[in-house]
Amino acid sequence: MKYGWVIHIFVLLVILLCAISPFFAVAYAGSVAEKYGCELNEGSIHPCMVKGVDRGADLYSLGMLGWLGIATLPLGLAAAVLYILIVLIVYLVIRFRKKKAEQELT
Repeated sequence: MKYGWVIHIFVLLVILLCAISPFFAVAYAGSVAEKYGCELNEGSIHPCMVKGVDRGADLYSLGMLGWLGIATLPLGLAAAVLYILIVLIVYLVIRFRKKKAEQELT
């Protein structure tokens, strides 16, 4: 398999994207709150009128996902390192078995 490494890069990108995904929600909540001149903090829910509808509670919930990121970021990094180690071990085992099979044939 000539391009097998592409799959591994894709898996690592998915792991890291899942790890940082809560921060996208926080950034979105912050940008909406800034655009409409609303106060957004983790202290309490503040009213925020977006196109005639109060979205303060929704923005507060999205903003609080930053705390989830404190857990997902280290877990995602640990999962990425573990994945790399497993791929490396599997590669070395396959290489060792091929080398051993070649030696038995000669």
